[in-house]
Amino acid sequence: MSKKIFVGNIAWTVTEDDLNATFSQHGEIEDLVILKDRYTHRSRGFGFVTFVQDEDAEKAVEALNGYNLNGRDLVVNEAKPPRKERY
Repeated sequence: MSKKIFVGNIAWTVTEDDLNATFSQHGEIEDLVILKDRYTHRSRGFGFVTFVQDEDAEKAVEALNGYNLNGRDLVVNEAKPPRKERY
């Protein structure tokens, strides 16, 4: 079963390849994305990493929360389910 984690406080200079290199040290990655602004296409400073194994995701959260990547300390925790529409 796969597990998705949230990665916040990502420096704008960090690419998906950089994030993949950092997180893949902790297990096999199923999916990885850094969200971008729809108009400027610049990083919004957060993204999601989905690990194939739940245990690998938990290890990554433990090891990488607070990890300094390109001058910024990452915020890494379990992703929450999407919010319901407010309207």
